[in-house]
Amino acid sequence: MAKLWSGRFQKETDRLVDDFHSSISFDSRLYKYDITGSMAHARMLARVGVISGREAEAIVRGLEEILADIEAGRVEFSIAAEDIHMNVEQLLIERIGDVGKKLHTARSRNDQVALDVRMYLRDEIDAVLELLAGLVQTLLDLAEKHVETVMPGYTHLQRAQPVTLAHHLLAYCQMFGRDMERLRDCRRRVNVMPLGAGALAGTTFPLDREFVARELGFDAITENSLDAVSDRDFAVEFTAAASLVMVHLSRFCEEIILWSSSEFGFIELDDAYSTGSSMMPQKKNPDVAELIRGKSGRVFGDLVALLTMLKGLPLAYNKDMQEDKESLFDAVDTVKKCLLIFRPMLATMRVKGENMARAARGGFTNATDLADYLVKRGVPFREAHEIVGRAVAYCLDREKSLDELSLEEFHRFSRVIEDDVYEAISIARCVEARGVPGGPAPEAVRQAIRSARERLN
Repeated sequence: MAKLWSGRFQKETDRLVDDFHSSISFDSRLYKYDITGSMAHARMLARVGVISGREAEAIVRGLEEILADIEAGRVEFSIAAEDIHMNVEQLLIERIGDVGKKLHTARSRNDQVALDVRMYLRDEIDAVLELLAGLVQTLLDLAEKHVETVMPGYTHLQRAQPVTLAHHLLAYCQMFGRDMERLRDCRRRVNVMPLGAGALAGTTFPLDREFVARELGFDAITENSLDAVSDRDFAVEFTAAASLVMVHLSRFCEEIILWSSSEFGFIELDDAYSTGSSMMPQKKNPDVAELIRGKSGRVFGDLVALLTMLKGLPLAYNKDMQEDKESLFDAVDTVKKCLLIFRPMLATMRVKGENMARAARGGFTNATDLADYLVKRGVPFREAHEIVGRAVAYCLDREKSLDELSLEEFHRFSRVIEDDVYEAISIARCVEARGVPGGPAPEAVRQAIRSARERLN
């Protein structure tokens, strides 16, 4: 097959070069966007008088047939045609003859691929946003069931203060909510139309770029032809946002892995989202959560690959930029797969509320509340901190909890302590008292759930 760019060359490319140079094995997924963009380009060429209306109709009809054949599995792409753009154009010429050769007027593969990737990523961002919205919905539903399910909050993986499972889940709602904000913001910069930039310097033809932008649903057109063909910031930005999604999924998975262990015993994962051991018959492994945690590294790698590919490139287009697609595609595929499986794994897990409550009662999670109790009776906080620290040491020596101390024992540390201390340091009261906006008190959590649902809707 003669290359569509072969006029200047006197010999064919080496077969190894064809294979090395070709991107059709991975950029074929852009076929729908390439064809849709070409249809809009053909209509615009007719609109400005570069080709006739009849020629545009023949091109569009031919492209529609190619699209239908690709989706029906009747097209075999050619490595010799290099990429999706040349494959589609070659197929078009074969079907409608010389008229098909007019399609590429006033266009370069440089601005064509920039268009295709932007259209592709725009759709994929919408798909990821939908998956994130579904996950947040599941988190809110789960939180609503566990507004009063007390559990220990941790710092340094040490029991710190009592919270509720709902409060804990809402922390992830905040994370995934920020992810959604970042993706929406990224989409604005993705949704800028580069076609018309040509290879790097625009074209001498009187293009109507705004018409193409409207046809394809873009908000604006690019303002600099050099930047239009060399910009991959939007791909980096998406992959960075996807990396943060994976960070949040990975952190959540780490907690699920810990919580499902015998040492914690806070949850049990559904059998459908667990695996066993080929050797140890008693094992029930949280492999789905572990695999999501592991896959975060893939997306981080995709981000680093894109940054590294771009960092030394002069303007405008360079062949290195062909390397953007596999990293971008992998980031898209990975984050979508992980979100798709994480949501039902979370929705089907069984919460062991009594184990959580028992853990919350241990580890002196009410120590800060005892210090607050003293402060409210006029003891300076730093002094109250010292008093409670000594009380905790006393309890550790005697294998007691703070609420098991007698009033006489409390008086060893401070005479301001009275009988009402037991209510003040009860685990339920420790949670209920933290009613500040954003706190774990049940009413504060219910309000947070209502606000989150409003934002989601």
